[in-house]
Amino acid sequence: MKVTDILRVKGNTLYTVSPDARLAEAMQTMAELDIGSLVVMEYGDLVGMLTFREVIQWIVDNGGSVGTRHVRSVMDDAPLTCTPETDINEVRRMMLARHARYMPVLDGRRLMGVISFYDVAKTVVDAQDFENRLLKAYIRDWPEGGAQPPAPPG
Repeated sequence: MKVTDILRVKGNTLYTVSPDARLAEAMQTMAELDIGSLVVMEYGDLVGMLTFREVIQWIVDNGGSVGTRHVRSVMDDAPLTCTPETDINEVRRMMLARHARYMPVLDGRRLMGVISFYDVAKTVVDAQDFENRLLKAYIRDWPEGGAQPPAPPG
């Protein structure tokens, strides 16, 4: 399974912010939309990611105050990215290794979407559920007189 399969189901809604936007405005947008990240775009290019992780760290480091900071000074300017053709298992490995919850999907320099760890986990669980249903149907429809599947242990 590939990232493109997740994007096909999820859709292509993107929430972006300028690096020169005020952090407080970006936080307001994230809260209103109930989203955990914003893609930071400048002149049509991905330049960073702003997630609640960066926001919370900034607030903790600055005594609970957001101040007049701009997104540029708080964002992750080297976010983990993948392509639409990246295998889901590779995405899981990369996200786990970097503790990343969100990953922009780029086709060359073109932003195709953002996938979350939740999106990846849901895709894997859905695929396993489908496979389990197929296996159960196969066992239930086992032909008469044919070799029987082994009995479950125990």
